[in-house]
Amino acid sequence: MPRTIRYHLDEHCPRAVASGLRRHGIDVTTAAEAGLLGAMDERHVAFALPQGRVIFTQDDDFLSLNARGIPHAGIVYCHQHTRSIGEVIAGLVLIWEVYDPPEMANRVEDL
Repeated sequence: MPRTIRYHLDEHCPRAVASGLRRHGIDVTTAAEAGLLGAMDERHVAFALPQGRVIFTQDDDFLSLNARGIPHAGIVYCHQHTRSIGEVIAGLVLIWEVYDPPEMANRVEDL
């Protein structure tokens, strides 16, 4: 397992978030890159979990997956239109700097 957080961004996230994270040297996959556009949320979790990727989403359906006890490598949630792209990137970078992957397992962090 990697020693730093790696992210998977669902399709609700602007591409600029992935670009901004990559400028910080953070490993990121997107729904488009993973061939998951239009996929059910469970498929995103099934993609991200074996790779230890924390899912960043602005879709509150992922919160219900967590509430149902579906295992995941971590979820970072930000309600749509409440943060600028820069604020989202800064929040994700902070999580990347502070947490180790095992600390994020089955955890939900709000931005």
